Order: sequence, then structure tokens, then C-alpha cells
Amino acid sequence: MKIPFLDLYRQQKQTLSAIQRLLNEVMLQDSLLGGKAVRAFEDSFATYLNISHTIACANCTDALEISLRALGIGEGDEVIVPANGWMSAAEATCLLNAKPVFVDNHPETYTIDPEKIEAKITSKTKAIIPIHLCGYPADMPKICALAARYQIKVIEDCAQAHGAAIDGKKVGSWGDLGTFSFYPTKNLGGIGDAGAIVSLDDALAEACRQIASHGQVEKNKHIRLGRNSRMDTFQAAVLNFKLGFLEEWNERRRALARKYTEALKGLPIQLPAEQSGFHHVYHLYVIQSDRRDWLAKELAKMGVGTAIHYPEAVADMQVFQEYTKHDTPIASKQSAQLLSLPLYPELENDELEYITGCLQKLLK
Repeated sequence: MKIPFLDLYRQQKQTLSAIQRLLNEVMLQDSLLGGKAVRAFEDSFATYLNISHTIACANCTDALEISLRALGIGEGDEVIVPANGWMSAAEATCLLNAKPVFVDNHPETYTIDPEKIEAKITSKTKAIIPIHLCGYPADMPKICALAARYQIKVIEDCAQAHGAAIDGKKVGSWGDLGTFSFYPTKNLGGIGDAGAIVSLDDALAEACRQIASHGQVEKNKHIRLGRNSRMDTFQAAVLNFKLGFLEEWNERRRALARKYTEALKGLPIQLPAEQSGFHHVYHLYVIQSDRRDWLAKELAKMGVGTAIHYPEAVADMQVFQEYTKHDTPIASKQSAQLLSLPLYPELENDELEYITGCLQKLLK
């Protein structure tokens, strides 16, 4: 049996006719950028998150940089970021001439360890960017309480966690700002690249909207320096359509994850954690093993695709060496041991059984 790590074709095949109709509708509209479809998606996504504002933009990295700029963060400021995850939080911070301050990851959840944040706060700390990694929420109650105590802003990186929640409160609605990616591989993915910023704060949302559109408060009236970061109309139409399936797709991911966990428990590997009240949406199903590279190689021989998220911890990357103190050993260890298994709503039960059977043969 051949099972790819990710098979986008399966979802595309299921949604093709509906998306073709949407493309026809968009092509007959007056604008291929902005317009009714973008506003409709912004409203729908804000309603889904139970939040006041969604600002559509080009991608999640733009969303992070725009959010930092809206908070006035720049040269001399410090921003606390996780030591492992995708690099955009640290990258966007550096692009504004601010300093990323790396905090090690939790050994079980893989998100930023809230118990290690306070030691990294200084008088220059202006924000914390927790990443909800692999679909699992960072510990927002603890992070937000700490941020409030020190009067620090919180930007949630929700690129991998559409629909994840803590005690029913969805990620993106905890911090001052939240950012999302709609890259095609995400739980809610478009047909190309796209992103969004969300907020409950009217003033911050307006600042983000202006920055994303050349600093315009209205057409041809520029009141600040901004950039060009727009979501095209077709992506918005597709995302608004797919949003109606997100909860169903997430529940399928969770059902598959339960099957994985039941079949793999007792093997000499670490399985994903899920604390009480934390709603995991399993963008990735990640196991941890000190034989990670061997496992990936052997599974490939058996026809099972895997992926590594990520082969190098952000704090270990050469580009960030001037900012790191090399005191993030857990993130470094995880980058050498984490392995992502196939998990997407269209994965068949017999395929999952084959994957777990292969792992049982290799590890028992």
C-alpha cells in the first residue's frame, strides 16, 4: 500500500465542482481583489471565532509583521517567541529591527512553555507570540495572565490551529491579535496563499487594515506607511465555502487521531498530549522517538510517507544566532526526534490501520 504524507487531490476532487462555480462567479464580478467575497469571508470567519474583526491579507507572515507594526513594535523592542515551530514569528520580529527572545518548548505539548516565559521578560519586552503548534493550543490562560501582569501584548500565531480551543474559547480570540494562514495544506486551506488577522480591539483592527493597504484610511488617503497585502477575491470565496466544512473536517481529524493513539499506545514512542479542556484539531499527528530518522526511512520502504516539522529548531538556525543564548535544549531535542504521520480528513481507516501496523512491526 502507498500512502502519501499529504494528499490534497482527495479534497480537491470532492470540492472541484463547487469551486469551479465559485471561480465562474468571481470572474464575472467587477473586482478580482477585494469586493463582496472578501467582506463575506471576513464576516463569516469573525462569527466563527466569536470575535469582532477579521482583516484578510496575503499570508500569515504578512499578518504577523502587520500585527507587530500595529502595536508599534520596532528597533530596541523585544518579542518573546517559541524556540521551535515555523520561523515566521522570529523572522517578522527581526524585519522590524526588534529582537526575538527565544523561550523553550514544553516537552509534551511542543508549544511554548509558559513556566519559562517570565524569566525572559525585561523592560524592553513588548509582546509574546505563542504558536499553536500542530493544531494544539498554547496555554493561553497562563500566557494571558502573565502578559496582563507585565502589560505585554499577545499575538497568537494560529497558522496550524483553525478551530482549536481552550474551554470552548477558540484560538485567535485570546490575545490582542491573532494571525492565520490559509495555505492549501492547513485545516482551512485555499487554492493558493492567503492569511488573516483577527482582533477584538477596534483600534488595533483598524490599524492593521490600514497597514495592509498602503496605510490608507480611504482610497487615495494615506495616513501612515503600510504595505500591499491583499487576499484575492477567489481565495476569499473558496475559504468562505470551505469554512462550512471546517468543524466536520476537524472532527474527522480528531477521530483519526484517536485511532492512532489507541493503536500506538504502549509502543516506545511519545504520543501527542491533550490536556483537559484543550481542543486539539490535529493539523499534524506527531510522534517523538530517538529513532526518528530510522523510522522515517523504514516507513518509506513500506510505502508510508512522513514529514519532519521541523528539522532544525528556530533558535538553532544560523540566521538567528545573534539573538539566541542556546538555552533551549528541549526544542533542539524535539527537532531531532519529532515525526509527523499522515493525517487528513480524507485518510481512509484501512490506510491508518496499515500505518499503525507498520509502526507496530517496527517498534515491538
